[in-house]
Amino acid sequence: MTSFRLIEGILDKAKIDELKGIASAAKFVDGRISNPYSKVKDNLHLHDQEAYQKTSQIMAQALIGNEEFRDFAFPHQIAPPLMTKYRPGMKYGAHADAALMQIGNAMLRSDLSCTLFLNDPESYEGGALRIELGDGELRFKGPPGSAIVYPSTTTHEVEEVASGERLVGLTFIQSQIRDTAKRTLLYELGEVAALEGNNMSYENYSRLRGVQQNLQRRWSDI
Repeated sequence: MTSFRLIEGILDKAKIDELKGIASAAKFVDGRISNPYSKVKDNLHLHDQEAYQKTSQIMAQALIGNEEFRDFAFPHQIAPPLMTKYRPGMKYGAHADAALMQIGNAMLRSDLSCTLFLNDPESYEGGALRIELGDGELRFKGPPGSAIVYPSTTTHEVEEVASGERLVGLTFIQSQIRDTAKRTLLYELGEVAALEGNNMSYENYSRLRGVQQNLQRRWSDI
């Protein structure tokens, strides 16, 4: 079982091209505008209200519309995704994401973090998302339109970009299932039901689905 998920095909080519076109014409500013005291953050944030509203809507709708994302994340609330850029020499040092975030008039608890990859990983050197996993680590540079979803509690970093430009969307998810282990178990049960359901008797398939739904009911935060 894994608490991380790389999901491909969330954004199609038309949406990727639209996002990249908006980014090329929009204003970006020092990413520390959102965290002025950070000593490890060195990137650029989209800073154009009209462009932000349009791009966040495109990315949020693509995530919510993706069945694999919904099945894995059990999303209750999603922060409006924000486009960020990394140019040569930029990076984001090791950190864990904030537990609570102000979204409009409400607070969002960040259970999961999500990076949407918008440009070809071959178009830039470096810039991998590195996630610490116990004594090991994972690195991700996904294809355009894919997303990596991972627990916000993990220590992670964006390694320094050596050349080219890294363009991504970032968001945070408050899940219906707060606990990572419980959320992962529910996802695995759902996968077994989807993959093996046709091989089971209707009675056993119904029992499996019943266990899944009752655990979700018991563990749900909403």
